[in-house]
Amino acid sequence: MARKETALLIPEEKIINKILVLRNEKVMLDISLAEIYGVETRALKQAVKRNIDLFPKDFMFVLNKKKLK
Repeated sequence: MARKETALLIPEEKIINKILVLRNEKVMLDISLAEIYGVETRALKQAVKRNIDLFPKDFMFVLNKKKLK
């Protein structure tokens, strides 16, 4: 017997308010994505790393002190 899946909709405003513009690029922080999906940040990062082939190359990046300048 197949499990019944329930579609949960996230209010558009909640997502829009999490989008930041850095160097003319729209981005979302990992903490914001994790909050939207209801998971811990580390679990989100782990899932992306395990399934990296499913995401565009520019889906995730890490800022360091050098890149912040």
